[in-house]
Amino acid sequence: MDDAPFDAKRFVAGLPSLPGVYRMLGANGEALYVGKARDLRKRVSSYFQRSVPSPRIRMMLGQLARVEVTATRSEDEALLLENNLIKSLAPRYNIVFRDDKSYPYLMLSGHRFPRLGFHRGARDAAHRYFGPFPHAHAVRESIQLLQRVFRLRTCEDSVFENRSRPCLLHQIRRCSAPCTGEIGEQEYAQDVEHAALFLRGREDDVIRSLTERMQAASVRRHYELAAALRDQVRALSRVQARQYVESEQGVEADVVACAAEGGSVCVNLVMIRGGRHVGDRSFFPANADAAGPAEVLQAFLEQHYVEQPRPPLVLANHAVEFGALVPQQGERRVWLDMAYKNAQLALQQRERERSAQEGRLAALHEALGLADSAQRIECFDISHTMGEAAVASCVVYDHHAMQKGEYRRYNMRDITPGDDYAAMRQALARRYERVGLEDGKVPDLVLVDGGRGQASAARAALAELGMNDVGVVGVAKGPGRKPGLEELVIEGEGIAVRLPPTHPGLHLIQQIRDEAHRFAIVGHRARRAKARTTSSLTQIPGVGARRRQQLLAHFGGLREVQSAAVDDLVRVEGISRPLAERIYKALH
Repeated sequence: MDDAPFDAKRFVAGLPSLPGVYRMLGANGEALYVGKARDLRKRVSSYFQRSVPSPRIRMMLGQLARVEVTATRSEDEALLLENNLIKSLAPRYNIVFRDDKSYPYLMLSGHRFPRLGFHRGARDAAHRYFGPFPHAHAVRESIQLLQRVFRLRTCEDSVFENRSRPCLLHQIRRCSAPCTGEIGEQEYAQDVEHAALFLRGREDDVIRSLTERMQAASVRRHYELAAALRDQVRALSRVQARQYVESEQGVEADVVACAAEGGSVCVNLVMIRGGRHVGDRSFFPANADAAGPAEVLQAFLEQHYVEQPRPPLVLANHAVEFGALVPQQGERRVWLDMAYKNAQLALQQRERERSAQEGRLAALHEALGLADSAQRIECFDISHTMGEAAVASCVVYDHHAMQKGEYRRYNMRDITPGDDYAAMRQALARRYERVGLEDGKVPDLVLVDGGRGQASAARAALAELGMNDVGVVGVAKGPGRKPGLEELVIEGEGIAVRLPPTHPGLHLIQQIRDEAHRFAIVGHRARRAKARTTSSLTQIPGVGARRRQQLLAHFGGLREVQSAAVDDLVRVEGISRPLAERIYKALH
């Protein structure tokens, strides 16, 4: 490596006046900062002026060894490259918003009788999408509302095509049952369009149209239809009355506010879709301790809209280069004040939770005699049904919080079904066998769900890997499996401890253990369901992979195949009556 000092003046002189991305690197080649520029020469040279206002930037420049640049064809391309490099390099001085989960949408399918559904991921041009929404709960709440008002179907197409009588949703007036002809195609299409208008914020147009149809039905003495339309109008009017954000009709906006308190920073995003407040989400950036609110907002907006659609209107509580407006009065200022208050409340809640977690960890240190520096706890659990489809989970607690991005599951292989000790040994061996070969993190404490046997198996696995310094504690369920009566088996010391049910340290162990249990059960159920779905049909003589797929596609799932009569099975292409009888007998 070249040890010559970095010559900023000479380097800048050779830079092009083109858009691109620059990378500030330390003495060991580590990434300190990644940024984008409309003009690389101007942007990079700005760091080496006599006055650098930000203490954070001054600290970074004190560690700078060299700068690398990549020219791009446009500023937009530079923004995308910058975002990818921030994710892959994790620079120390970049403000980073970690939010890998895509935003959900509400979908109206392109079917002849469109389906109302939840969608996340790539979008198909054949369908219509509304959103995005800040979280899944907001989408499901909207679906339930639309079911009550417009009674649109939510079933999968495979189920819809094979129904012979209306389902429960029709009986409770949540679906108009187009599957069995209870409503005509034209009438259903009107309900779909009304739902689309509602999602675009045009409730008044929907109410006007429904009222006109209601009056026309009444004049024709179609009183049952008139009553149904009246109920729709009433339901829609109640929805309007509950809206606590009244706005100009159909406006699409994101409202973003940054709040700072006690060294912590939070950005709250409020989404206005179709003129309605559909929810909000709070973000807590990394590496933002010494950054100002405007700098944090700029980083958030740049990273957020790389992968999310930008609405026509973006409001922010600080002026930024991104083009967001800063309203000073009126309704839009009310939205901004609401977002700022949400950010403050989120910070306060996070601080309360952090204080509680710090107290719990300190109590656990004292109870188990752990070093004050012990922070990282990993917990293992094994889930299976009579030995079938065994899955091990590993969850991580670090920095006073569960680190969901570091959770792992392991499908057990080559062990005797039901041998929990062998499963525990295998899980720990697979978890830690690469620590040292890769940049793995060694836990300060390993918890295992179980008693002396499981704890001993865990200790043996760690000993084989040379990790003898890691503490192991088995969490054995107490009498009657009642919470608060757990016995803590401290492996290697030959002792067991029972903490009082109100002990904060025990509460922390219960929190981590319960999360490991939940994570293991979810994985086990998915593995078991897949195994049973695959095997129960393909093990029937005459049913191969293709016929299995035809059966599942025709009926919509294994449960529906199991519920089908022989006459129903015969209707599937390629299924003869003798084969249908064989399938029915095998499944029953």
